[in-house]
Amino acid sequence: MLPTETVTITAEALRSFATDLFVAAKVPVSEATLVASSLVDANLCGHESHGVVRVAEYIGYLERGEVRAGVELQVVTRTASLLVCDGQFGFGQVQMRRLIELLEPMAREQGLACGTIRRCGHVGRLGEWVEQVVRSNLAGLMSVNDNGVLMCVAPPGGVEPRLSTNPIALGVPTAAEPLVLDISTSVVANGKVRVAAVAGRECPAGWLLDANGQPTNDPTARFLDPPATILPMGGYKGFGLGLLLDILTGGLSGGFCPPAPEGEVECNNVLLIVLDPARFSGLEHFVIQSQGLCEFVRSTKPVDPNAEIRLPHDRSRQTSTERRASGVPLDHGTWNQLTECA
Repeated sequence: MLPTETVTITAEALRSFATDLFVAAKVPVSEATLVASSLVDANLCGHESHGVVRVAEYIGYLERGEVRAGVELQVVTRTASLLVCDGQFGFGQVQMRRLIELLEPMAREQGLACGTIRRCGHVGRLGEWVEQVVRSNLAGLMSVNDNGVLMCVAPPGGVEPRLSTNPIALGVPTAAEPLVLDISTSVVANGKVRVAAVAGRECPAGWLLDANGQPTNDPTARFLDPPATILPMGGYKGFGLGLLLDILTGGLSGGFCPPAPEGEVECNNVLLIVLDPARFSGLEHFVIQSQGLCEFVRSTKPVDPNAEIRLPHDRSRQTSTERRASGVPLDHGTWNQLTECA
Protein backbone atom coordinates (compact mmCIF):
# COMPACT_ATOMS: atom_id res chain seq x y z
CA MET A 1 0.00 0.00 0.00
CA LEU A 2 1.35 3.43 -0.94
CA PRO A 3 1.78 6.05 1.85
CA THR A 4 -1.03 8.19 0.42
CA GLU A 5 -3.54 5.33 0.27
CA THR A 6 -6.21 4.52 2.83
CA VAL A 7 -8.32 1.47 3.49
CA THR A 8 -11.97 1.77 4.49
CA ILE A 9 -13.55 -0.84 6.75
CA THR A 10 -16.93 -1.07 8.44
CA ALA A 11 -17.03 -0.21 12.11
CA GLU A 12 -18.30 -3.68 13.01
CA ALA A 13 -15.54 -5.44 11.07
CA LEU A 14 -12.91 -3.15 12.61
CA ARG A 15 -14.32 -3.75 16.09
CA SER A 16 -14.26 -7.51 15.56
CA PHE A 17 -10.69 -7.39 14.20
CA ALA A 18 -9.42 -5.31 17.12
CA THR A 19 -11.23 -7.55 19.62
CA ASP A 20 -9.62 -10.65 18.11
CA LEU A 21 -6.17 -9.04 18.35
CA PHE A 22 -6.64 -8.37 22.06
CA VAL A 23 -8.04 -11.85 22.71
CA ALA A 24 -4.99 -13.31 20.94
CA ALA A 25 -2.90 -11.29 23.41
CA LYS A 26 -4.67 -13.18 26.23
CA VAL A 27 -7.11 -10.41 27.19
CA PRO A 28 -10.47 -11.70 28.53
CA VAL A 29 -13.18 -11.45 25.89
CA SER A 30 -15.28 -8.99 27.93
CA GLU A 31 -12.34 -6.60 28.34
CA ALA A 32 -11.14 -7.07 24.77
CA THR A 33 -14.61 -6.20 23.47
CA LEU A 34 -14.90 -3.10 25.67
CA VAL A 35 -11.45 -1.75 24.77
CA ALA A 36 -11.86 -2.44 21.05
CA SER A 37 -15.30 -0.80 21.03
CA SER A 38 -13.89 2.28 22.74
CA LEU A 39 -11.07 2.62 20.21
CA VAL A 40 -13.37 2.14 17.23
CA ASP A 41 -15.77 4.70 18.69
CA ALA A 42 -12.91 7.22 18.65
CA ASN A 43 -12.29 6.46 14.97
CA LEU A 44 -15.99 6.85 14.23
CA CYS A 45 -15.96 10.28 15.87
CA GLY A 46 -12.94 11.33 13.81
CA HIS A 47 -10.44 11.16 16.66
CA GLU A 48 -7.92 8.83 15.06
CA SER A 49 -5.35 9.68 17.73
CA HIS A 50 -7.40 7.71 20.27
CA GLY A 51 -8.57 5.03 17.87
CA VAL A 52 -7.22 1.71 16.63
CA VAL A 53 -3.81 3.27 16.05
CA ARG A 54 -3.48 2.45 19.77
CA VAL A 55 -3.98 -1.31 19.37
CA ALA A 56 -0.31 -2.12 18.73
CA GLU A 57 0.68 0.25 21.53
CA TYR A 58 -1.69 -1.44 24.01
CA ILE A 59 -0.47 -4.91 23.04
CA GLY A 60 3.08 -3.70 23.58
CA TYR A 61 2.09 -2.50 27.06
CA LEU A 62 0.65 -5.96 27.79
CA GLU A 63 3.77 -7.75 26.59
CA ARG A 64 6.00 -5.53 28.75
CA GLY A 65 3.74 -5.87 31.79
CA GLU A 66 2.91 -2.16 31.81
CA VAL A 67 -0.82 -2.91 31.45
CA ARG A 68 -2.52 -5.91 33.04
CA ALA A 69 -5.67 -7.60 31.84
CA GLY A 70 -8.22 -9.09 34.22
CA VAL A 71 -7.48 -6.95 37.29
CA GLU A 72 -10.07 -5.36 39.55
CA LEU A 73 -10.59 -1.69 40.33
CA GLN A 74 -9.40 -1.53 43.93
CA VAL A 75 -11.28 0.93 46.14
CA VAL A 76 -8.76 2.42 48.56
CA THR A 77 -10.99 5.02 50.25
CA ARG A 78 -14.77 5.36 50.17
CA THR A 79 -17.15 7.85 51.74
CA ALA A 80 -20.72 8.76 50.83
CA SER A 81 -19.51 11.03 48.02
CA LEU A 82 -15.85 10.12 47.44
CA LEU A 83 -13.92 7.25 45.90
CA VAL A 84 -10.14 6.92 45.75
CA CYS A 85 -9.22 3.93 43.59
CA ASP A 86 -6.15 2.04 42.42
CA GLY A 87 -6.42 0.87 38.82
CA GLN A 88 -3.64 -1.70 39.34
CA PHE A 89 -2.48 -0.95 35.78
CA GLY A 90 -5.65 -2.41 34.30
CA PHE A 91 -7.00 -1.24 30.96
CA GLY A 92 -8.10 2.37 31.32
CA GLN A 93 -11.37 1.83 29.46
CA VAL A 94 -12.29 -1.08 31.73
CA GLN A 95 -11.49 0.79 34.93
CA MET A 96 -13.33 3.91 33.76
CA ARG A 97 -16.49 1.91 33.13
CA ARG A 98 -16.25 0.51 36.66
CA LEU A 99 -15.62 3.93 38.22
CA ILE A 100 -18.67 5.42 36.51
CA GLU A 101 -20.85 2.52 37.63
CA LEU A 102 -19.80 3.24 41.22
CA LEU A 103 -20.06 7.03 41.06
CA GLU A 104 -23.44 7.48 39.37
CA PRO A 105 -25.59 6.13 42.25
CA MET A 106 -23.46 8.07 44.74
CA ALA A 107 -24.08 11.29 42.79
CA ARG A 108 -27.83 10.62 42.74
CA GLU A 109 -27.83 10.11 46.49
CA GLN A 110 -25.54 12.98 47.48
CA GLY A 111 -25.96 15.38 44.56
CA LEU A 112 -22.25 15.24 43.82
CA ALA A 113 -19.65 12.46 43.77
CA CYS A 114 -15.93 12.60 43.07
CA GLY A 115 -13.71 9.68 42.14
CA THR A 116 -10.05 9.23 41.33
CA ILE A 117 -7.99 6.41 39.87
CA ARG A 118 -4.22 6.09 40.10
CA ARG A 119 -2.07 3.62 38.19
CA CYS A 120 -4.52 3.22 35.33
CA GLY A 121 -3.92 2.27 31.71
CA HIS A 122 -4.60 4.79 28.94
CA VAL A 123 -8.29 5.67 29.25
CA GLY A 124 -8.77 6.67 25.61
CA ARG A 125 -11.05 9.53 24.63
CA LEU A 126 -12.27 11.43 27.72
CA GLY A 127 -15.39 12.60 25.93
CA GLU A 128 -16.64 9.01 25.72
CA TRP A 129 -16.80 8.71 29.51
CA VAL A 130 -18.29 12.13 30.13
CA GLU A 131 -20.93 11.45 27.49
CA GLN A 132 -21.80 8.19 29.24
CA VAL A 133 -22.42 10.16 32.44
CA VAL A 134 -24.49 12.78 30.62
CA ARG A 135 -26.73 10.16 29.01
CA SER A 136 -27.80 9.30 32.56
CA ASN A 137 -28.99 12.93 32.99
CA LEU A 138 -25.95 13.79 35.07
CA ALA A 139 -23.20 16.36 34.49
CA GLY A 140 -19.53 15.46 34.50
CA LEU A 141 -16.01 16.88 34.60
CA MET A 142 -12.98 14.69 33.96
CA SER A 143 -9.24 15.22 33.76
CA VAL A 144 -6.23 12.97 33.27
CA ASN A 145 -2.48 13.25 33.73
CA ASP A 146 0.35 10.91 32.74
CA ASN A 147 1.79 10.22 36.19
CA GLY A 148 4.58 12.74 35.77
CA VAL A 149 6.42 10.53 33.27
CA LEU A 150 5.27 11.62 29.80
CA MET A 151 6.16 15.28 29.33
CA CYS A 152 5.62 16.97 25.98
CA VAL A 153 4.54 20.59 26.64
CA ALA A 154 7.09 23.29 27.48
CA PRO A 155 6.08 26.47 29.31
CA PRO A 156 5.85 29.54 27.07
CA GLY A 157 9.38 30.78 26.49
CA GLY A 158 10.89 27.43 27.49
CA VAL A 159 12.51 24.64 25.51
CA GLU A 160 12.30 21.56 27.74
CA PRO A 161 8.93 19.81 28.29
CA ARG A 162 7.43 20.07 31.77
CA LEU A 163 3.80 18.94 31.39
CA SER A 164 1.82 16.37 29.45
CA THR A 165 -1.12 17.43 27.27
CA ASN A 166 -3.42 17.09 30.32
CA PRO A 167 -6.86 16.88 28.70
CA ILE A 168 -10.13 17.93 30.28
CA ALA A 169 -13.69 16.98 29.34
CA LEU A 170 -16.96 18.50 30.55
CA GLY A 171 -20.48 17.49 29.67
CA VAL A 172 -24.07 18.44 30.51
CA PRO A 173 -27.50 17.15 29.53
CA THR A 174 -29.74 19.19 27.25
CA ALA A 175 -33.20 18.58 25.81
CA ALA A 176 -31.46 17.16 22.72
CA GLU A 177 -28.06 15.48 22.44
CA PRO A 178 -25.44 15.67 25.22
CA LEU A 179 -23.26 18.77 25.13
CA VAL A 180 -19.67 17.55 25.56
CA LEU A 181 -16.37 19.43 25.38
CA ASP A 182 -13.21 17.30 25.22
CA ILE A 183 -9.92 19.15 24.73
CA SER A 184 -6.25 18.87 25.52
CA THR A 185 -4.64 21.85 27.22
CA SER A 186 -2.03 21.79 24.45
CA VAL A 187 -2.81 22.93 20.91
CA VAL A 188 -3.10 19.28 19.89
CA ALA A 189 -3.11 15.88 21.56
CA ASN A 190 0.17 13.97 21.57
CA GLY A 191 -1.67 11.12 19.85
CA LYS A 192 -2.43 13.32 16.83
CA VAL A 193 1.29 13.95 16.42
CA ARG A 194 1.81 10.18 16.64
CA VAL A 195 -0.84 9.60 13.95
CA ALA A 196 0.92 12.08 11.65
CA ALA A 197 4.23 10.31 12.23
CA VAL A 198 2.72 6.87 11.53
CA ALA A 199 1.02 8.17 8.37
CA GLY A 200 4.21 9.86 7.15
CA ARG A 201 2.73 13.34 6.83
CA GLU A 202 3.78 16.72 8.18
CA CYS A 203 2.10 18.46 11.10
CA PRO A 204 0.36 21.79 10.53
CA ALA A 205 2.26 24.94 11.47
CA GLY A 206 1.77 25.95 15.08
CA TRP A 207 1.82 22.49 16.63
CA LEU A 208 5.47 21.83 17.45
CA LEU A 209 8.72 23.47 18.47
CA ASP A 210 11.94 21.56 17.92
CA ALA A 211 14.50 20.89 20.66
CA ASN A 212 15.92 24.39 20.10
CA GLY A 213 12.54 26.07 20.49
CA GLN A 214 12.07 26.70 16.77
CA PRO A 215 8.91 25.84 14.79
CA THR A 216 8.92 22.47 13.02
CA ASN A 217 6.40 20.51 10.95
CA ASP A 218 8.18 17.16 11.41
CA PRO A 219 6.12 14.91 13.72
CA THR A 220 8.99 12.46 14.18
CA ALA A 221 10.91 15.23 15.98
CA ARG A 222 8.48 14.75 18.86
CA PHE A 223 9.94 11.30 19.51
CA LEU A 224 13.64 12.16 19.28
CA ASP A 225 16.04 12.73 22.18
CA PRO A 226 15.87 15.59 22.98
CA PRO A 227 12.27 15.82 21.78
CA ALA A 228 10.26 18.51 20.08
CA THR A 229 7.56 19.96 22.32
CA ILE A 230 3.87 20.63 21.71
CA LEU A 231 2.72 24.21 22.13
CA PRO A 232 0.22 24.93 24.92
CA MET A 233 -3.30 25.95 23.91
CA GLY A 234 -3.63 29.72 24.01
CA GLY A 235 -0.16 30.34 25.37
CA TYR A 236 -0.02 30.87 29.12
CA LYS A 237 -3.78 30.35 29.54
CA GLY A 238 -3.62 26.79 28.30
CA PHE A 239 -0.36 26.13 30.09
CA GLY A 240 -1.79 27.44 33.35
CA LEU A 241 -4.90 25.29 32.98
CA GLY A 242 -2.77 22.23 32.25
CA LEU A 243 -0.57 22.99 35.24
CA LEU A 244 -3.49 23.15 37.68
CA LEU A 245 -5.16 20.07 36.20
CA ASP A 246 -1.91 18.14 36.58
CA ILE A 247 -1.72 19.03 40.27
CA LEU A 248 -5.39 18.25 40.96
CA THR A 249 -5.32 14.95 39.09
CA GLY A 250 -1.95 13.68 40.23
CA GLY A 251 -2.21 15.08 43.75
CA LEU A 252 -5.75 13.92 44.58
CA SER A 253 -5.41 10.47 43.00
CA GLY A 254 -2.22 9.52 44.81
CA GLY A 255 -0.34 9.46 41.52
CA PHE A 256 2.46 11.81 40.55
CA CYS A 257 3.04 15.13 38.82
CA PRO A 258 6.24 15.85 36.89
CA PRO A 259 8.92 14.95 37.64
CA ALA A 260 7.86 11.47 38.77
CA PRO A 261 10.09 9.62 41.23
CA GLU A 262 12.75 7.33 39.83
CA GLY A 263 11.28 4.06 38.60
CA GLU A 264 7.70 5.29 38.08
CA VAL A 265 6.09 4.30 34.80
CA GLU A 266 3.81 6.13 32.40
CA CYS A 267 0.13 5.56 33.13
CA ASN A 268 -3.03 7.60 33.55
CA ASN A 269 -4.26 9.13 36.76
CA VAL A 270 -7.91 10.16 36.63
CA LEU A 271 -10.17 12.71 38.32
CA LEU A 272 -13.92 12.44 37.64
CA ILE A 273 -16.60 14.63 39.22
CA VAL A 274 -20.26 13.72 38.68
CA LEU A 275 -23.13 16.06 39.56
CA ASP A 276 -26.87 15.39 39.61
CA PRO A 277 -28.78 18.51 38.49
CA ALA A 278 -31.94 17.03 40.00
CA ARG A 279 -30.46 17.53 43.48
CA PHE A 280 -29.58 21.19 42.84
CA SER A 281 -32.15 23.39 41.10
CA GLY A 282 -33.89 20.44 39.47
CA LEU A 283 -33.25 18.63 36.19
CA GLU A 284 -36.06 20.44 34.38
CA HIS A 285 -34.65 23.88 35.19
CA PHE A 286 -31.15 22.77 34.27
CA VAL A 287 -32.20 21.40 30.90
CA ILE A 288 -34.27 24.49 30.09
CA GLN A 289 -31.17 26.60 30.70
CA SER A 290 -28.74 24.35 28.81
CA GLN A 291 -31.04 23.90 25.83
CA GLY A 292 -31.97 27.57 25.76
CA LEU A 293 -28.36 28.68 25.69
CA CYS A 294 -27.47 26.16 22.98
CA GLU A 295 -30.33 27.41 20.79
CA PHE A 296 -29.39 31.04 21.48
CA VAL A 297 -25.78 30.39 20.43
CA ARG A 298 -26.87 28.60 17.25
CA SER A 299 -29.16 31.51 16.35
CA THR A 300 -26.30 33.95 15.79
CA LYS A 301 -25.87 35.12 12.20
CA PRO A 302 -22.96 33.24 10.58
CA VAL A 303 -20.22 35.05 8.68
CA ASP A 304 -20.67 32.50 5.90
CA PRO A 305 -24.40 32.21 5.10
CA ASN A 306 -23.84 28.62 3.95
CA ALA A 307 -22.20 27.59 7.21
CA GLU A 308 -23.75 26.44 10.46
CA ILE A 309 -22.83 27.56 13.94
CA ARG A 310 -21.32 24.53 15.64
CA LEU A 311 -21.32 23.59 19.29
CA PRO A 312 -18.84 21.26 20.99
CA HIS A 313 -19.25 17.63 19.86
CA ASP A 314 -21.32 18.56 16.78
CA ARG A 315 -18.55 17.65 14.34
CA SER A 316 -17.75 14.38 16.13
CA ARG A 317 -21.41 13.39 16.09
CA GLN A 318 -21.75 14.21 12.39
CA THR A 319 -18.56 12.33 11.53
CA SER A 320 -19.79 9.31 13.48
CA THR A 321 -23.06 9.26 11.55
CA GLU A 322 -21.22 9.46 8.22
CA ARG A 323 -18.68 6.78 9.08
CA ARG A 324 -21.28 4.37 10.41
CA ALA A 325 -22.82 4.54 6.95
CA SER A 326 -19.71 4.67 4.75
CA GLY A 327 -17.04 2.93 6.85
CA VAL A 328 -13.98 3.97 8.83
CA PRO A 329 -10.97 5.23 6.81
CA LEU A 330 -7.55 4.13 8.08
CA ASP A 331 -4.22 5.48 6.85
CA HIS A 332 -1.64 3.05 5.51
CA GLY A 333 0.51 3.22 8.66
CA THR A 334 -2.33 2.31 11.02
CA TRP A 335 -3.60 -0.48 8.77
CA ASN A 336 -0.10 -1.95 8.44
CA GLN A 337 0.32 -1.87 12.22
CA LEU A 338 -2.94 -3.77 12.69
CA THR A 339 -2.11 -6.43 10.13
CA GLU A 340 1.36 -6.87 11.62
CA CYS A 341 -0.23 -7.47 15.04
CA ALA A 342 -2.29 -10.26 13.47
